[in-house]
Amino acid sequence: MADAERRLDAIARLLDSAVRIPGTRITFGADAVLNLIPGAGLIAAKGVSAYLIWEAHRLGAPKAMLVRMAGHVCVDAVLSAIPVVGWVGDVFYRANLKNMALLRGHLAERRRPATR
Repeated sequence: MADAERRLDAIARLLDSAVRIPGTRITFGADAVLNLIPGAGLIAAKGVSAYLIWEAHRLGAPKAMLVRMAGHVCVDAVLSAIPVVGWVGDVFYRANLKNMALLRGHLAERRRPATR
């Protein structure tokens, strides 16, 4: 399970924050770059985001969490569909990192021993 978590975390970072703009704290990832390609880039980026949600399902994430994760991706998709605004949105709205934070919390909770 830890291997899957590391792999999914790496994918989320690649999509949302792989590159830092020199001299700033601003980062962006492949999601922003892919969205420069009209249509196909949006589909490719959100396809990888959907894969992260699928893996969360496979790892036993509850349905409510999966719905919340899908909501993050939907907000990101709507922002990304708007030219110029979407490029800025991709830099500041990091759906995949938000989703990984949710999944990490869930997996950490599952690893905790039950207390009485």
